[in-house]
Amino acid sequence: MARSTQGLEAAGEWHELQTMLPELKGKNVLDLGCGFGWHCRYAREQQARSVVGVDLSENMLQRAREMTDDPHIEYQRMAIEDIDFSPGQFDVVISSLALHYIVHLDQVYAKINACLVHGGTFVLSAEHPIFTARAEQDWHYGPEGEILHWPVDHYQEEGQRVANFLNQDVVAESKPSPEMMEQVPGMRDENRRPMFLMIATVKA
Repeated sequence: MARSTQGLEAAGEWHELQTMLPELKGKNVLDLGCGFGWHCRYAREQQARSVVGVDLSENMLQRAREMTDDPHIEYQRMAIEDIDFSPGQFDVVISSLALHYIVHLDQVYAKINACLVHGGTFVLSAEHPIFTARAEQDWHYGPEGEILHWPVDHYQEEGQRVANFLNQDVVAESKPSPEMMEQVPGMRDENRRPMFLMIATVKA
């Protein structure tokens, strides 16, 4: 994936996810599913006090360590389900495109809640259910190869879609920025279906 080698600017959802992050200066940050450590290094660029990146892939962590020259970033190899940090250890928890692989999300959410300080922020991105509704994850094309529509099957919509709650934007369905639509071939079609779901929440 381009995001792995080119960084956050190559991640289609980054321009939206970035706006959902709180002020990171002086904060202790946890990145779940950190991969090559792009979010970890970004947090330190924003003057976070310390950052812990967790990932199960030793190959990714090795690459992250090679790309990182910062004693305030620590990479740990473990499954997200196995995290066991101290209560209130972190001010911010980030997880990008990792939690949709977890089976027992309720248990992971409980651990995230426990390790966050009161008033701490949890920001996550995941593949949108509309994007993953079919295994092939591709458009339907016309006889000339033109894009016709995005097929959705076995997708049951339940409840309201809330974008603003108590004057706080807590859910965002990402769409490409005007710059991305001009610069990236095929990006205009991303306005036709959501690819990512992003949520930001604050611990009471």
